[in-house]
Amino acid sequence: MSIFDLSGRVAVVTGGNGGIGLGIAQALADAGATVSIWGRNADKNAKALAAITAKGGKAEARVCDVTDPASVKAAMQATLDALGRVDGCFANAGIGGGGRQSFIDRSEEDWRKMFATNLDGVFHVFQVAARHMTERAAAGDPFGRLVATSSMASLFGTARNEHYAGTKAAINALVRALGVELARYGVTANAILPGWIKSDMTQGLMANDKFVDNVMPRIPMRRFGDPADFGGIAVYLMSKASAYHTADMIVIDGGYSVF
Repeated sequence: MSIFDLSGRVAVVTGGNGGIGLGIAQALADAGATVSIWGRNADKNAKALAAITAKGGKAEARVCDVTDPASVKAAMQATLDALGRVDGCFANAGIGGGGRQSFIDRSEEDWRKMFATNLDGVFHVFQVAARHMTERAAAGDPFGRLVATSSMASLFGTARNEHYAGTKAAINALVRALGVELARYGVTANAILPGWIKSDMTQGLMANDKFVDNVMPRIPMRRFGDPADFGGIAVYLMSKASAYHTADMIVIDGGYSVF
């Protein structure tokens, strides 16, 4: 059996109905895991589910708003009732900042909305997942994987995007702390930091010739990333291969950050 074989494992992917989340969900299913996609949009959930099952993958989809603790608890309970366990939780749901408004003009509402989704949403999802994983460990089955989608914005200055950057930097700190606290239960916690990736969130930017002309020469790979580029790291982090790898910030950016 391959060290990367995920047969018998169950993974939750929030925001798994599109972009990076769908790339992660598809790869996990291809490796043998049963995937539960949590997203707010039922139509997008259904399309993602169809795409995974069409390739022979095992999956389900649930409508869930990660900003709402009751919605998250209900989704977790329904997933456990249907699938019996959750071995990995990929907290990927998030919104973009857009970079269109100055910091001094940022409204309180915009600031709170960003943190409610990008940070509080991770807290809600990780808390219910960690509770289940630690309870299972206490019963003699120690295994768990917590993975959050962060951003290069947590490392670099991103003008007019301070609220977004703040949420992602907080996620980095959160997974470091969780990696330490939960290690004794066989639970790891890591963050993935994407570079410039083609998705609904970046569609407008990547249609802007000025942006492309400025950014592309700074990417050694000379291409923007695809959601499929996150399949390998997701399978690794979900598998036995990453058992001793925790509290890390893993950059997937085509070399952008070092060039």
